Amino acid sequence: MRIETLSTTKKAVVGVQFLFVAFGATVLVPLLVGINPSTALFTAGLGTFIFHFVTKGKVPIFLGSSFAFIAPIIAATEQWGLPGTLAGLTSVSLVYFLMSALVKWQGKNFLNRVFPPVVIGPVIILIGLSLSGSAVNMAKTNWLLAFISLITAILVLTYARGLVKLVPVICGIITGYIAAMLMGVVDLAPVAAAPWFTNPVSLSTITHFQWAPFLYMIPVAIAPVIEHIGDVYVVSAVAEKDFVKEPGLHRTMLGDGLACLASAFLGGPPETTYSEVTGAMSITKVTSPAVIRVSAATALVFSVIGKLSAVLQSIPEAVLGGIMLLLFGTIASVGVQNLIQHKVDMNETRNVIIVSVTLTMGIGGAVLSADNFALSGIGLSAIVGVLLNLLLPKTKQQKNSSTEIKR
Repeated sequence: MRIETLSTTKKAVVGVQFLFVAFGATVLVPLLVGINPSTALFTAGLGTFIFHFVTKGKVPIFLGSSFAFIAPIIAATEQWGLPGTLAGLTSVSLVYFLMSALVKWQGKNFLNRVFPPVVIGPVIILIGLSLSGSAVNMAKTNWLLAFISLITAILVLTYARGLVKLVPVICGIITGYIAAMLMGVVDLAPVAAAPWFTNPVSLSTITHFQWAPFLYMIPVAIAPVIEHIGDVYVVSAVAEKDFVKEPGLHRTMLGDGLACLASAFLGGPPETTYSEVTGAMSITKVTSPAVIRVSAATALVFSVIGKLSAVLQSIPEAVLGGIMLLLFGTIASVGVQNLIQHKVDMNETRNVIIVSVTLTMGIGGAVLSADNFALSGIGLSAIVGVLLNLLLPKTKQQKNSSTEIKR
């Protein structure tokens, strides 16, 4: 059933449904890093509208909180505080702007040369594994609740069908939350005290700007930018339209960058394309950008409901920890899948060196510091991976493969 056959009412219903598909992931990120979930909903809605404006309203993409920045935000907050970290996230948009300009100028081949799968794969793996300790620490506050949430999510992923299969996070959190209420470990007093309507944004974070977190976040943005390219290709396939050519990959990147910039100014997390919504479009066969804009409008409405924010913040730490045990391992597996899908030959010494050094430095906690500036974790590992890829000599077969990509 294509969008032309849907009435206005049905478009609205499908649009709200799409938001619920992305709802769990959208609010999970702020809950894990200490940001008001209402702010994340507001910036997701606003960012989606900005994206659609830049892409001429042609691309059916919903933007939400990016999982790639959970670990960096947590680490940066420990050094510079949350306000300084959020202000530093403005650098993410600069990476998108630069990549947008380079794609417009050089085409996608530039990205293939500088950020091939052998670099991006291990970076994605690090994004997941770097938070494994946090997941365990949160889960062990109440292992029973953690396992209830985890098992529910696993069952939904394994046995559910249709749209339910797309919302394992929501199902796991709801089940865990109900169990927590029955166990008497949920404090509903803040929910009762919360106002019905509230202001979801704050401009005060930008006044805490510091160069250290600003520079720290730049290399972290590389993986989401590359992931963005893949998402646009997937959406193009689902909608049966070539969005890489029209409105163009440079426009989708620019739209994402502007959304991230607006989110940073308003105290929200960086925005990214949501694969969950793409999956929902594939199932429903509804690929209209207008329906996605309904989802964005619904997110804006939800963001001003104070009671909803209070309920989300009352979710026990163990419930979120149980979901994280699956979620961050899944992110790491996506990195492995990236290497496999692109047929990265791990028998090649060059590839082994790049993957090994990138993973070791990231997991081992390597730090490069000078005065008050320090670069570590995913950011440092990503830069090392890029440099190794550019400096290590390629085999004849790899050079031929690169030539084929250019053609």
